[in-house]
Amino acid sequence: MKYICLYFQVHQPFRLRPFSFAEIGGGGSYFNEEMNDTILQQIAQQCYLPANKLLLDLIERYGGRFHVSFSISGTALDQFERYAPEVIDSFRKLADTGCVEFLGETYGHSLAALGSEIEFMAQIKAHADKIAQLFGQRPVTFRNTELIYTDAIGDMVHRMGFTTMLTEGAAHVLHWKSPNYIYRAASSPELKLLLKNYRLSDDIAFRFADRNWEHWPLAAGKFAGWLHAMPSQETIVNLFMDYETFGEHHTKETGIFQFLEAFPGEVFSKPGYRFVTPHEATTFLPPIAALSMPQPVSWADEARDLSAWLGNDLQQDAFSVLYSLEQKMQSCRNEQLRRSWLYLQTSDHFYYMCTKSLSDGAVHSYFSPYDTPFDAFMNYMNVLTDFSLQLDKYLVKKKKLMDEGYSSKTRLCF
Repeated sequence: MKYICLYFQVHQPFRLRPFSFAEIGGGGSYFNEEMNDTILQQIAQQCYLPANKLLLDLIERYGGRFHVSFSISGTALDQFERYAPEVIDSFRKLADTGCVEFLGETYGHSLAALGSEIEFMAQIKAHADKIAQLFGQRPVTFRNTELIYTDAIGDMVHRMGFTTMLTEGAAHVLHWKSPNYIYRAASSPELKLLLKNYRLSDDIAFRFADRNWEHWPLAAGKFAGWLHAMPSQETIVNLFMDYETFGEHHTKETGIFQFLEAFPGEVFSKPGYRFVTPHEATTFLPPIAALSMPQPVSWADEARDLSAWLGNDLQQDAFSVLYSLEQKMQSCRNEQLRRSWLYLQTSDHFYYMCTKSLSDGAVHSYFSPYDTPFDAFMNYMNVLTDFSLQLDKYLVKKKKLMDEGYSSKTRLCF
């Protein structure tokens, strides 16, 4: 039996509004509600709603043999609830089939694993609680933001109770090994690792509509043929991609929905193939070897490292200032400040500051509200500076109230 694990990342950031230097100290909203609403509504109509309906049809058509998995960031869930609750309903229908696994991740789609273990674990718990509340599943598989993984991160994830984790099948880590097996984490042997087959995943995610690609147009039968031709000893192909691939990154006019609709049937045209979720995969297949990743791996471009998010001085300075506030935030009980803190950690803010050429640059630049990485940095730092000032004001007020011996009910507000 050969297994195919189809996983989709669903994420939308809370984009910042233009925030000038003159506004620092005044407080107010940091996020561009109009832009976030408009973009979310557009993607809901072009991707989430039609793609969810198609997946539901495919699950019913193949009698439950077609399985998929999702990781939906907390920022995306918050936007669905605020702007498009019908999207939540459509994901609930998928959850009710029993053929869909919902994965855990950081609530803010953040880089907290690199900045604060306390914040990382808090976001994981908050996200797991949200998934359980909305879809009736407690995640057992974890997908860190941007597929970032190290042995140390694997340890933290294992201690949080997860049994499986997804990451990038980076060639410089695997060397001669194939991503088409299940591995175990070297530092936490009970944690199973599923590695993205980035070549086949990117054929759909990035190259599908590229008319200069030697394999364009990519028909479902051709792609399934590549899966059917995989070496007999290899057991699983992990196809990981953004859900926005369907209808947004590649519009319906490219034929991407027809591809998705035909794909399961083409796979099933040969016997011995099964679609699985990550948890199912690790139930059916044992790991073949331990895999150690002492240095961070991620998915962006050929480097498969952190350079897309923390590769220049702008990104590193912003990251350092952000997580320098973490200790103060531990004393903060103000809901608005905590929500802003969470949304300011989203990895997209750092991606917009990237100065290197990336394989998916056209996709991300489509959503970037900035003309240049420097503009992204300046706007972010203006917001972060104001946020720091508002946090300090809150903490001073909280201390004053506590010193004056206000009631315990009042203290709970601070």
